[in-house]
Amino acid sequence: MRIVFLGTPEFAVATLEKIVEEGFNVVGVVTAPDKPAGRGLKMKATAVAEAAERLGIPVLKPSRLKDPEFIAALQALQADIQVVVAFRMLPEIVWNMPPLGTWNLHASLLPQYRGAAPINHAIINGETVTGVSTFKLVHEIDRGAVAMQREVPVGENTTAGELHDILMQTGAGLMAETLHAIENGSAVLQEQHPPAGETLKEAPKLNPAFCSFSNALGCKQAHNLIRGLSPYPGVHARLRDENEVKELKLYRSALTSRGAQNLPDGTLLIEATHIYICMHDGLLEILELQPAGKRRMQAAEFINGLRNRENLVLE
Repeated sequence: MRIVFLGTPEFAVATLEKIVEEGFNVVGVVTAPDKPAGRGLKMKATAVAEAAERLGIPVLKPSRLKDPEFIAALQALQADIQVVVAFRMLPEIVWNMPPLGTWNLHASLLPQYRGAAPINHAIINGETVTGVSTFKLVHEIDRGAVAMQREVPVGENTTAGELHDILMQTGAGLMAETLHAIENGSAVLQEQHPPAGETLKEAPKLNPAFCSFSNALGCKQAHNLIRGLSPYPGVHARLRDENEVKELKLYRSALTSRGAQNLPDGTLLIEATHIYICMHDGLLEILELQPAGKRRMQAAEFINGLRNRENLVLE
């Protein structure tokens, strides 16, 4: 079974490496073109391109997926099946090319959390269980028939970055299983239907407005937002005192058992090496944050750099 793999970021690398390790014949890789990166803006290949080079697999880097030269090169690989992990939207001429179809790995339990940011939205919504799904591509995004799924528990303090790494490895194994089932003819597909009594939740691309802190949130909502956007892009907040406003990013927090204080929402309480935000339903502790223009740091280090520790409000 000849396989062409399509993917770009580190999340996709684990699957590529796993299916090669399982003995599948990956005859080509499609990824994004090299881009300038770093202070010197030197051209850098994607994580998938670098992995393919290590594995000795030919790589295609099309700027346009409908480009006739790319289509011809893809056809020349004579793939029986294509595997897509964390890649851009494919035109039908690409996803409908191989006789066994194109199969995608998605980081949610479909049909829940269709969209570009399923890991972030699952945590932001406070899910205690999520997972990965493999499905066969159709024209509608993330709506093809599902081959396999695997659940993954989500801890109360798990961040998006931590869940990303877990789902990356779980998904790699699931895609390998799916390919084995397709190869031996045992794959069973199920159309996506909303579970009875459940509302479908979407996972759209994150935008700047969505990533802003609000002191009108409750403690749990704010905690889920912070961990759901950590380490990227981080929750944007503004720290205000009587004289100035400073930009911050929040990366890690902790729920406490302490009740609401008789203070305005967003007021910062500094106690020794601890930072607490007064919310309408209690105190939320901030563990890691990053002032604008500085590196990410622990709360104690941030406190040491404060000139004023009174009348601080986070908004």
